[in-house]
Amino acid sequence: MEQAIATSLPFVTVVMVVRNEAPFMARALELVLAQDYPRDRMEIIVADGLSDDGTRDVLAEYQAKYPFIQVVNNPGRIVASGLNVAIDRSQGELIVRIDGHGQVATDFVSQVVQLMDEHPEAWCAGGPIVHAGTNLFGEAVAVAMSHPLGVGLATHRFEDYEGYVEGAHFPTFRKWIFDRIGKFDEGLVRTEDDEFNYRIAQAGGKVYVSPRVRYVYYVRDRLGKLFRQYFQYSFWRIPVIKKHKKPTTLRQVVPPLFFLAVFVLLGVGIWLRQPWIALALPAIYLVALIAVAISVIPRKGLAVAALVPLAVATMHFAYALGIAYGGFAAMFYPKAWDQTGRMSELNR
Repeated sequence: MEQAIATSLPFVTVVMVVRNEAPFMARALELVLAQDYPRDRMEIIVADGLSDDGTRDVLAEYQAKYPFIQVVNNPGRIVASGLNVAIDRSQGELIVRIDGHGQVATDFVSQVVQLMDEHPEAWCAGGPIVHAGTNLFGEAVAVAMSHPLGVGLATHRFEDYEGYVEGAHFPTFRKWIFDRIGKFDEGLVRTEDDEFNYRIAQAGGKVYVSPRVRYVYYVRDRLGKLFRQYFQYSFWRIPVIKKHKKPTTLRQVVPPLFFLAVFVLLGVGIWLRQPWIALALPAIYLVALIAVAISVIPRKGLAVAALVPLAVATMHFAYALGIAYGGFAAMFYPKAWDQTGRMSELNR
């Protein structure tokens, strides 16, 4: 009876895209190998972006122990090309993406398979993001990334949310959707997942998440890394907007519009000699930041709460600046997004 149940389960392909991940590779593979899903109903494909730091040695060691682990070259060296290479080699009915810098529960695969079975209308499924930090600032960033002031109504970032969302962070796809809407856009170094999710929505598909699918995502724990992350996210929104002729979500334009309004009112207030006009929006924003900080003191303590306004403001300002720079580059330096000549400072 148990054998019959096992063979009725869908065959699953777990996809991992890596490059120079030697310190984390063994841990990431162990998390996948620890899954309670039957191993004879699962394969693992690792798309490696020509690593030169010892990652391939770790992969070779695990391949020798576990023949169902496949390693394929990802000459494009970016996430989109790695995902496409792995998808082309996959045999699974379901494609499960797991990244090396998260921590998935041992029932992650089995729960998402069950979720897909319960929701046949969903083209993609996963779990809401549970954010975590490794230091005080990282914990503040985790709060910022899961609060409406920080990310708007990005419900997939609210850890207790269940329902339809824009996209899942560690997603599981039905393989047939790649035949219907195509694979990931290899012209995008960043935001390839958001653009793909937009195509799902445009084609009438749905993405469903449930807290039953458990994992932890470790956020950037330094100010500079957080700034670069959000700057890159928004910078790479520009080619997506150009491709689809409009923003894929309304909340993408809120940070740049807010800061534009701040500068406009600042100029108007100075010109009219009315300080209240110049300072109205910054004052409201500051009050909102302080209110969020106060609200998290009971859960996170004063030290973390004091850093939350800095984390939120950094995310917003970096995102707005990335959009502004992207708009400038679109007009005067379109080669900024060229795959063969991308700006090195944006790809670190």
